[in-house]
Amino acid sequence: MFTVKTLNKIDEQGLNLLSDQYKVIDENADGDYDGIVLRSFKLHEYPMSKQVAAIARAGAGVNNVPIEACSEQGIVVFNTPGANANAVKELALAGLLMSSRDVPGAIDWAKTLKGQTDVAKKVEAGKSNFAGPEIMGKTLGIIGLGAIGALVANAAISLGMDVYGYDPFISVDAAWGLKRVVNKASSLDELLEKSDYISVHVPLMEETKGMVNTDLMSKMKDGVRILNFSRGELVDDDAIETALKSGKVSRYVTDFPNERTIDMEGVIAIPHLGASTPESETNCAKMAVAQLQDYLDNGNICNSVNYPSVDLGICGSAARVSVLHKNVPNMVGQITSVLAKANLNITDMLNKSKNGNAYTMLDLEAAVTEDVLSELKAIDGVLKVRVIK
Repeated sequence: MFTVKTLNKIDEQGLNLLSDQYKVIDENADGDYDGIVLRSFKLHEYPMSKQVAAIARAGAGVNNVPIEACSEQGIVVFNTPGANANAVKELALAGLLMSSRDVPGAIDWAKTLKGQTDVAKKVEAGKSNFAGPEIMGKTLGIIGLGAIGALVANAAISLGMDVYGYDPFISVDAAWGLKRVVNKASSLDELLEKSDYISVHVPLMEETKGMVNTDLMSKMKDGVRILNFSRGELVDDDAIETALKSGKVSRYVTDFPNERTIDMEGVIAIPHLGASTPESETNCAKMAVAQLQDYLDNGNICNSVNYPSVDLGICGSAARVSVLHKNVPNMVGQITSVLAKANLNITDMLNKSKNGNAYTMLDLEAAVTEDVLSELKAIDGVLKVRVIK
């Protein structure tokens, strides 16, 4: 029996995927638990149960989870890339149109006419202040062609735009999903020079923080429109304010407003609505729960941000042992030596690494004793050992 704790309201269609071997408890419940499912709950200062083996984030971003600390404790952290991609894509398209036609500004102005006479006449007289270009025939540059970026690229092509994409780390699946007419920019500079609109779809990491800065914007067209539906910290606030004031950037659309940008002239601030659809919440919950359950039941890892993807299928052997460890030399040799000394035959095995972390999963012909488990746990660099069966 496994216990899963939810730290946000998680869609019931996702939680219903759990088998009858699972018990679900909420944030206020006491006691130990094996897994956590959450959305935006900030986990950095949260006192987690020592029994936790996995955390599933129903969403793509994991800034609210202490990844490094989890890795050191052998806790696998999952996210759900692509589950909310369509929802974000639709909002990005709305942002594209709003930035071009100044729809928000026009609506706000129209509201000021409330209670006046001759509203229709005043509307006709004032509408020219909100004229803006059509997007058909214009060039959209997309930085990052993951699940969301690829969908935005394809949709923009359907709307008659010329699209350039740049992603040096594009996956095979994403590449296959792109329409043929999406242009592959040979460099980021090429994309910046050609684009009338630029949409940023990259993860927030130390290397990407503040990537949209003065230097980057100096290579863009004058009057460019920038869309950010990834993370607010990707754009330097000082740089974007200066660029908006000078006219280098005519509009900045962000789904992550802060104290600076919320009242900045030229900013269209959307209150983080990217994944705020019932379909997205359901998709994220289903993916998060399925990944968590497959790991707890079978030891398989898919879409982890801190450990490699490993899949040995459904556990059908006499015993399956999973070892989360540091990615160091001779670790597999030490693990198999312990098993060999105990006359435990290995019928199947996988070992993969991701950055400094690694994962070894072994199917055995006989059950593992407590003494063997103790020896495995005592190996220098081993973080957690789990017996699946």
